[in-house]
Amino acid sequence: MSELILETRGLSKDFKGFTAVDGVDLQVRRGHIHALIGPNGAGKTTCFNLLTKFLEPTRGSIHFEGHDITKERPAQIARRGVIRSFQISAVFPNLTVLENVRIGLQRFTGTSFHFWRGLGGLSRLDARVMELLEFVDLHGMAHLKAGELPYGRKRALEIASTMAMEPKLMLLDEPTQGMGHEDVERVTALIKRVAEGRTVLMVEHNMKVVSRIADRITVLARGAVLAEGDYDTVSRHPDVLQAYMGSESAALEGAH
Repeated sequence: MSELILETRGLSKDFKGFTAVDGVDLQVRRGHIHALIGPNGAGKTTCFNLLTKFLEPTRGSIHFEGHDITKERPAQIARRGVIRSFQISAVFPNLTVLENVRIGLQRFTGTSFHFWRGLGGLSRLDARVMELLEFVDLHGMAHLKAGELPYGRKRALEIASTMAMEPKLMLLDEPTQGMGHEDVERVTALIKRVAEGRTVLMVEHNMKVVSRIADRITVLARGAVLAEGDYDTVSRHPDVLQAYMGSESAALEGAH
């Protein structure tokens, strides 16, 4: 089995003359937490959109587990095990916490789209749902409406729902965005637990989070790879410090 789970070669995206992602060669190793960082407008989320085919690349290719998936549709890529969470919490607010996670498990029962049928037959999934909720410390909130959860707990629920789909590669788009210190600590610890035996590619602005859990970091600037390596390597790279400038540069150094 290859050490690389995901690789891009010359991945690029142009928008009416503006190049948002410019020749990105990305190599994500199996079992690693790989962080994609960079100043605002660096092309991080566009890169995520290309990997999950919410956008079509202008040039370059995407390879997952040795297969060229560049031309595949989003649903095909998800079936391969590439599962993404978004910058904003994407839960079903009027369903319970348990029901949210159960939807993720339904893909394995052949009833994913049978929402009009009775739910009695799905109760056999609940033991696994509760295992996942216990893992993210939400088992005591299983019967609450998801919309009633505090923001940080919604992100934990989203991670549990993502885990229910048994991802081979989890793409987390700014998982700690908008959180207070306590929630950041909780979700950071959760990501570290989730990553055991899995591969995680994450976009994250919080450099303290990145410094604590990322095995490898790719820095983007103006859509191109500026630097790559472990945290100590990239945080001291002169081009990285210049790209971040001011307060963000200080945050890089302060995370040591």
